[in-house]
Amino acid sequence: MAARDNTRFLLVLPPMTVSVSPPRSPGDLFICFTLTALQGFGGVMAVIQNELVERRHWMTHEEFIEDWAVAQISPGPNVVNLALMIGTRYFGLRGALAALAGLITAPLILLLILALAYARWGAQPAVVGALRGMGAVAAGLIIAAGLRLLGALRSNPLGMAMCAALGGACFVAVALLRWPQPYVLFGLGAVACTIAYRRLSA
Repeated sequence: MAARDNTRFLLVLPPMTVSVSPPRSPGDLFICFTLTALQGFGGVMAVIQNELVERRHWMTHEEFIEDWAVAQISPGPNVVNLALMIGTRYFGLRGALAALAGLITAPLILLLILALAYARWGAQPAVVGALRGMGAVAAGLIIAAGLRLLGALRSNPLGMAMCAALGGACFVAVALLRWPQPYVLFGLGAVACTIAYRRLSA
């Protein structure tokens, strides 16, 4: 009885195994990335993870982490790289263009409208306070998405301890030491790839 009672205090992570169902058409990609872009205040990482993995089940948590890592180290905006990768994977060039169009069309129109509004009312205290509030919410969304993805690292060949060590080193290098992000990504990335290769080859 005591063992059963204590289970309610355990941390429950989201299930890592989901049934993957790919998008049905390039139009499906366009709609998904349009909705994602319209929700991405201050960054879309948290939103796109929820859309692709938890809501639409186009990929697993593990696949999202792997694709996001490739998008992170590739030149250009992370989410654009990810959209092009996913679109190309399912529908080739048509899928890539549909995903990219969904990602930038509606935000571009809204950005032009907001730019005109900001030029007129941007100095108002209420507007300044609203923008700062959005930044805090965006940071919270990114942290929440990172915590949801932690469970996927259990199957990583590096192991949880090494993943935590590399993640901590990355945080210290970027947030505290202010090292240039490309140097940190390629430096720690090379270390992680070498360790993973050796463990998979053993």
